[in-house]
Amino acid sequence: MICGQYRAPRWAPGGHAQTILAALAAACPAVSYRREVWPCPDGDCIGVDFAQPEPQSATAPVLVLFHGLEGSSSSHYARALMSEAAARGWRALVVHFRGCGGLANRRPRAYHSGDSDEADWILRCVRARWPAARLHAVGVSLGGNVLAKWLGERREDAHLLQAAAVVSVPFDLVAGGMSLARGFNRALYGRHFLRSMRRKALDFERAFPQRVDIRRIAASGDLYEFDDAFTAPLHGFRDVMHYWQQASAKPWLRSVAVPLLALNARNDPFVPAASLPSPQEASPSVLLEQPAQGGHAAFVQGPWPGDLRFVPQRIFEFFERGA
Repeated sequence: MICGQYRAPRWAPGGHAQTILAALAAACPAVSYRREVWPCPDGDCIGVDFAQPEPQSATAPVLVLFHGLEGSSSSHYARALMSEAAARGWRALVVHFRGCGGLANRRPRAYHSGDSDEADWILRCVRARWPAARLHAVGVSLGGNVLAKWLGERREDAHLLQAAAVVSVPFDLVAGGMSLARGFNRALYGRHFLRSMRRKALDFERAFPQRVDIRRIAASGDLYEFDDAFTAPLHGFRDVMHYWQQASAKPWLRSVAVPLLALNARNDPFVPAASLPSPQEASPSVLLEQPAQGGHAAFVQGPWPGDLRFVPQRIFEFFERGA
């Protein structure tokens, strides 16, 4: 269960948010994208970015990435994975959740950690478009929870995928959410995520008046308060705890039938090590790798500014040899 391949970076950022983010930005490879806008079944739309160069063969392996909270194709982990996929001759695409990637919502809904129905629709669209290709999926953080939950819920039906991988997943959303509401995590989250989410919620209120309590959303100071005011009621949950409990992927890991690599660092500031799944909580199809270090969706290696190749290389090794 414990992965021995990862080695901590020599530059040791020391836990300062700006230093960590600057290091990740410096380590990112450049990626060119081609965008498509896909219509959703309910009349909304999502942005899908294809890494370039794109293979012409209809049988080229396909990689679908589900990003993390407020992520996009520009996120450091997306650029690292898309760059590696393009270099290997794969067709690789980042699928943006509702309201992400620069596209505003057309319907009164957003995205959330348990939205496996959305993942099902997306993956079946990709399968129908390239039926002769081997299809793989990766989810990071929130996107990893969505993907892992989908795999467990669909069980044998999920075999439209050859294999999957998830990285830095808060499998227990209650534990992860409460961790984000404390100390350094609260400061980092509030500065770099919550402001963006509140701004989107204000835009949402202008487009769809009186759907949510905008005063509570504007006053939210952490993930708990935001999800209780916006995410949970908008998507039919009683409150934040009901949402987090129902959306968590951890209870579904025993049902996963598709080869799945689950990579989580035990020093992830957003995902408490005690909340990570054990082998007894997962099916034999799930390979749990939990190195001591790596942080959240980073696993930077080498001297400053480091590089982000560990995660893409480990994922492709799993897809090409271990799955």
